[in-house]
Order: sequence, then structure tokens, then C-alpha cells
Amino acid sequence: MKKLLVTGAGGFVGQALCSTLKRRDIEFLPVYRKEQKPEINSFIISDINESTDWSLALKNIDVVIHLAARVHVMNEETDDPLSNFRALNVDATINLAKQAAQLGARRFVYVSSIKVNGEKTTDVPFTAFDMPAPIDPYGQSKYEAEFALKELSDATGLEVVVVRPPLVYGPGVRANFLRLMKLVKLGMPLPFGAIRNCRSMVALDNLIDLLIVCADHDNASGNTFLVSDGHDLSTTELLIMLANAMDKRSMLLPFPSGLLAGGAALIGKAAIANRLLDSLQVDIAHTTAVLNWVPIVGVEEAINSTVAHFLNHG
Repeated sequence: MKKLLVTGAGGFVGQALCSTLKRRDIEFLPVYRKEQKPEINSFIISDINESTDWSLALKNIDVVIHLAARVHVMNEETDDPLSNFRALNVDATINLAKQAAQLGARRFVYVSSIKVNGEKTTDVPFTAFDMPAPIDPYGQSKYEAEFALKELSDATGLEVVVVRPPLVYGPGVRANFLRLMKLVKLGMPLPFGAIRNCRSMVALDNLIDLLIVCADHDNASGNTFLVSDGHDLSTTELLIMLANAMDKRSMLLPFPSGLLAGGAALIGKAAIANRLLDSLQVDIAHTTAVLNWVPIVGVEEAINSTVAHFLNHG
């Protein structure tokens, strides 16, 4: 494998990806925002937008792994969130990809989101071949970027690989997963003892391993890959596993899902409740068949390491 460019190197996935690339002795150049206290051997950028000059960063780069994005936010405060998402997730992405193609890069690995498929599943898991059905501005912007990258690939020959992860967890995880760990650590009774949903997640180690495979595998070009641990959990099962990892007794009360959903809607927390109550499953059969890839860590091991980091670092 030749040299990689990693954008978003200071983020949750980016930091772990760069650590793994170092450990595997793969040559790469990380891209950091100037306020992120980057390493000496890195490319520092003040802003990523539709006019950013990437020429110095892309010198001798064979593959770009593009992680930098405006991520999903639960409480959007702007009047036009779609425009803000498009600015970074679409316009800035295509600007980078165009320059990569012009300067000789062979492949562009784009980390998208399962939100391109939709927000929830019922009886059938999402696949890479489903008609896209994004609901919110974040998912819409990711879909638009995927579409624009395909057009660019057709026009230039740049090999584009799209990866759509669901919830990513691992040491240092934040947002909803961190909130769940904090609740379990408190040992307080939680009303989630009767949730029978199924949700796919992906451990940080598994996602990173797949991204590295996508950067070099002969069969990856032109494909969209869904990724997960291959072991789906209900919210109830997840909370029990978190409690076990903390050597705590799980205090889960069997409240009906409908009651929880109704109560959350009354207090304006429907979106958070949906992530706890709805199912969201992904089918990774296409990924495993095309790339001969399987998750390198199991769910229990990944949850244990995530919890251990949380207990040690808060």
C-alpha cells in the first residue's frame, strides 16, 4: 500500500485510525485542524471548505480516507441546517476529491453514514443496494456527497469507495453511548427492561480495519459497504452487557416501549427515545463477500474495552 491521506485525524475515528496505521507501519499523512495540537508530521489546515487548496497535502498521495465532516447534532440551532451540512459534507468533499483526482490519487474512501439508508428498520435489515431514504439534513448531505463522488468517479476514473457505518463505539466514545454508560454506572433503575428492538453497531477497531482494507483491496472500487460487528443487540441486552462489564447489577424495569415513546414525545425527547426503542439493522453480507472481510473483534470484547476506558478516564 502506498501513502494515505487521512482527513479528520483529530476526531474519534481519526485518532484511532492513525494509531492503527502507525502500528501497522503504513505510510500516511494526517490532516488536523490547527487547534487540535497535531503531530509534527502532519498537514495543518485552518478550514475545510469548497475552496481549500489541498495541493501540498496531496503530493505523492495514493489514497484519501475522508473522515472530516459536519456530524449529526441532536439539537440543531441554525435556521438552515441543510446548507451548513452541504458546505462541509458535500462541497468541501467534492473539492478535495477533484484535487485528489487531478494530482494523481488512485482511490477515495468516503466515510458516509447509515443514515443514507434511513433512520430505522422493521423486518428487513438495510443493505448496500437499498434505495437511499435519508430523513434528516445530515443524512441528506451524506447521500448528496455519495452521488456527487460517483459522478466524479465516472468523469475522472478516481476509484471511489463508500462506507456507511451505524453507531460507532469504542474507547473514548461520546454522545449517546457515553450517556448510557454514565447511567449504568450510577446504578439507578432504568425503564428499559422490556425493549425487544435490534440495533447494529460497529466497534471502532472493526471500522478501522475495514477502512484500511477498503484503501487497498482490488475489489473495493466502486462499491458501497455497510459495516457492523455482525452481532445485533437490543437496548436491553446492551445495558445488561454494560452493567456486566462494570461488575454491576443491571437495574432494568420492564416498561412497555409504547409508554416510553409517548412519555419521551411529551417532553420533547422523541428523537433520543427513537434511538433506544427502534430497530436499525444492517446486512454486511455484501461487505464480507466482496472483501473477504470479517469483524476482527467481538461485541463483548469491544464493550469491555470501551467500559474499561470509561471507568479509567471518566
